Amino acid sequence: MSLHNISLDHYLPIVVFFCVAVLISTIVMILPRLLAVQKPEKDKLSSYECGFDPIGEAHGVFDVSFYLVAILFIIFDLEITFLIPWAISLNKIGLVGFYSMMVFLFVLTIGFIYEWKKGALEW
Repeated sequence: MSLHNISLDHYLPIVVFFCVAVLISTIVMILPRLLAVQKPEKDKLSSYECGFDPIGEAHGVFDVSFYLVAILFIIFDLEITFLIPWAISLNKIGLVGFYSMMVFLFVLTIGFIYEWKKGALEW
């Protein structure tokens, strides 16, 4: 197929989709400014971070449990990200793919056990 045989009609749905996306995003950004009640208050304008009041020094003590929960989230997020395509293509990748995933799951299980021993699951 050469470039001369391509018709612009094939690109019309993409252009329409792009125009609709721009229109909807513009409406979603402008409509709240027109309809919402603007009542700025001191509490609304103050910064808010992780449930702590923004009073005091910036170098305060930060609980390590937040980091452990973040690591736990990454463990399960990566696991799901790799498990779904692996499960779909399991019959094509054979035993090598199966055992590779078992090693991957073993490493993730070690990370999960580490989190458990550090007490990240106890709040």
